[in-house]
Amino acid sequence: MIFLTLERILTHISFSTVSVVITLHLITFLVNEIVGLSNSLEKGMVVTFFCITGLLVTRWIYWNHFPLSNLYESLIFLSWSFYLIHMIPFFLKKEKNSLSAITAPSAIFTQGFATSGLLTKMHQSAILVPALQSQWLMMHVSMMVLGYAALLCGSLLSITLLIITFQKDIKDILKIFDKQKHLLNESFFFDEIQYMNEKININIGQNISLSSIINYYRSQLIEQLDHWSYRLISLGFIFLTIGILSGAVWANEAWGSYWNWDPKETWAFITWTVFAIYLHIRTNNNLRGENSAIVAFIGFLIIWICYFGVNLLGIGLHSYGSFTLTLN
Repeated sequence: MIFLTLERILTHISFSTVSVVITLHLITFLVNEIVGLSNSLEKGMVVTFFCITGLLVTRWIYWNHFPLSNLYESLIFLSWSFYLIHMIPFFLKKEKNSLSAITAPSAIFTQGFATSGLLTKMHQSAILVPALQSQWLMMHVSMMVLGYAALLCGSLLSITLLIITFQKDIKDILKIFDKQKHLLNESFFFDEIQYMNEKININIGQNISLSSIINYYRSQLIEQLDHWSYRLISLGFIFLTIGILSGAVWANEAWGSYWNWDPKETWAFITWTVFAIYLHIRTNNNLRGENSAIVAFIGFLIIWICYFGVNLLGIGLHSYGSFTLTLN
């Protein structure tokens, strides 16, 4: 009873803290002058990380197995993984944590869904099915979830890159239309041509300077997003590979075959293939940036199909983690 009460307390504290953290993070984006809020953001993320860690350890001790036996526990672990990724810049001694714009919302989304009413029946763990009573449970599922977390964060950074590039393309198209409009106006108002030329000559240096500065910072941001996306996807790809290989060994012990083309296995292989294509494309300097980001966006969608979509079916050898066991 004490462990269950402690689990509820840690759940409420972690979710409340990360909610406040998100609010502070949005404020720091809107009001740059409030420097103290940035420190509060990082401290809140650390507090939430330890609360989630305590929650997982509590379930581990109380239920006597690693808390990755159902969808609720895997979502909590996924949320914990996002917090862990958030700590990477601290390990690398980076002063500014650019990943917080991705990791914090991802963590609150997954944790909020896990604690929602849809998964209420899974909050109480149960005796593991025979297939899960193995030491490979911790190795396989933890590597898969860590891989999903890193791949999702990397893919979100690539999606952000695509959004920025798309906005730039839209602005360039609008500039072309504006130039055409000015040319038409000049053809009808000849008396204003000299006045406009003088005005342009006065401000042309300032306009070029401002435009070049904006383009420079945009290119730096795109390069940074591409760099971090590549690092996270590479890390996630390693975790995913280890998870698939350990799952194959576990499957051979439990079901007598390394690979059964189960829906979960098939989509995990598709996910692995898509991000292998991303890493291959990323090695070509001419295809970096927008092209590789498109592949990462496709991989982002496939991860959710593999993680949630297959569970909606409730079929196959991995049906013990499906929604059907929760909603019925």
